[in-house]
Amino acid sequence: MFPLSSLLLASLLGLGICQYDYDYPPEPPYAVMSVPNCVPECYCPLPTAMYCDDRKLKYVPIIPMGIKYLYLQNNLIEEIKAGVFDNVTDLRWLVIDNNNITSDKIQAGTIDKLTSLEKTLFSYNKLTKPPGPLSKSMEELRLTGNQLTSFPSGTLAGMQNLTMLYLAKNQLTTESIAGAFKGLKSLLLLDISENKLKKLPAGVPSSLLMLYADNNDIEGVPAGYLAKLPELQYLRVSHNKLVDSGIPAGVFNISSLLELDLSFNKLKSIPEISDSLEHLYLQVNEIDKFDLTSICKFTSPMNYSKLKTLRLDGNLVTHRSMPDDTSNCLRMASEIIFE
Repeated sequence: MFPLSSLLLASLLGLGICQYDYDYPPEPPYAVMSVPNCVPECYCPLPTAMYCDDRKLKYVPIIPMGIKYLYLQNNLIEEIKAGVFDNVTDLRWLVIDNNNITSDKIQAGTIDKLTSLEKTLFSYNKLTKPPGPLSKSMEELRLTGNQLTSFPSGTLAGMQNLTMLYLAKNQLTTESIAGAFKGLKSLLLLDISENKLKKLPAGVPSSLLMLYADNNDIEGVPAGYLAKLPELQYLRVSHNKLVDSGIPAGVFNISSLLELDLSFNKLKSIPEISDSLEHLYLQVNEIDKFDLTSICKFTSPMNYSKLKTLRLDGNLVTHRSMPDDTSNCLRMASEIIFE
């Protein structure tokens, strides 16, 4: 039930397929007796864990000493008052998603006292700026579904252990996140989808494995952008405003990339990709030609595309558009969808 490095890695890799779905750690059966020092509003199956989720609470209850994992999601909490965490300054997990907390109601001497926090889930509240100062021990920070309009450049300073950062479904612009990711050395996943970006975020760390920027206003990808991300395996830029003129030649032709989602844009041609790419999503664009050289420069018994999935439905091409040599180039493809 509690954090283990192997479980963290497994859950992170799973996000390559289902990036927006995640579960909270399960609450033990109520048949298990709560420890004596637990407050009556909550449930403590172990001396280190307190479950106060789904109780219609309007406040953060008194937290007894020894608690390291605190679950407050799905309540009506509007404020975090000074002193509420005084007994548990070594708290490791704070899960407070789905409440009504605003930035001006997080009092000084609360979040900043939690210097051992490793996981902070603060999604679906009413924050206009990130809480903080935040723990340098942070490994996972979720701020999805708030009202963030700014993300000051020093917010994540010193967070050498941060691996997962979720900023989706806010009101962030390209300018408001300038410098926000500077100095991060361990970041593997950045979700900046459903914001107001006109460009892919600048200054993202070279350690990045997954970058999600769906549902923004992005029109292009700068030349050499992905060359600075040698570990990147998953890039999703669907539901944007990408056009051919905004895609420099070879910008997606990097060997680390396994999945590229460019669906629901305004592309008229298939962009050049690496032969190591496994999944390419181009559905609902304006593509009117099947250019095989974008996928395979040449084919031979030892040289062919590793593509397993190619989606072209919602475009202006059909099966009849496929060149004669397609079967040699796409010999590993198990799914080619035109309609």
